[in-house]
Amino acid sequence: MPDSINVVIVDDHTIVRSGLRLLIDQEDDLACVGDYESHERVLPYLDRLAPQVVVMDLETPGAGGITGTEAVLKRRPDANVLVLSMHESPDVIRRAFAAGASGYVAKAAADEELIDAIRVVADGGRYLNPALGAQLAGPNAAGPTDELSDREQEVLRLLALGHTNHEIADTLVVSVRTVESHRAHIMQKLRTETRAEMVKIALQGGLLDDARRESADS
Repeated sequence: MPDSINVVIVDDHTIVRSGLRLLIDQEDDLACVGDYESHERVLPYLDRLAPQVVVMDLETPGAGGITGTEAVLKRRPDANVLVLSMHESPDVIRRAFAAGASGYVAKAAADEELIDAIRVVADGGRYLNPALGAQLAGPNAAGPTDELSDREQEVLRLLALGHTNHEIADTLVVSVRTVESHRAHIMQKLRTETRAEMVKIALQGGLLDDARRESADS
């Protein structure tokens, strides 16, 4: 159909991709033009497929869905990424939107919300279930760095400032192995894959504000 919305699915589970494709292909105004197990697989074909919407699973192998969202939008700025995830925590949702996603759908509600969400983001809108939106707006909604201990926040701050593991160990008077352990725990808690992602979260969490003030005062 010439007026159909072209959709690409990115999810590492074949059965999930098949189910999502069935949902999409039942709609007269939607067309699934491809499904891939990771964003790395779909990037070479994005220009040919020209999707209006890319349904992106956050738990894809490789660099993951956050990096995948950024990569897709860098390649196709006119596309709209609709994140599909099993996670419903505010920090994960914030990271998805910060990466450029236009919408966020919990996998548990995909059969009820996915089609409407695709249409909303394809039309230039933003989609988020009201219940998830209420969590984001809540006065006690925690940021991603709030999950870290004080020592982990300090390690993250030093990493974001560009220090090596050895330099951090000297600064905190601990072993390099201890720093490496903290770093692994930080990446696990924040669900990050790269140093760049950690730096972005440190900035969003205000961990570098003191360093900026110190630099301005000096």
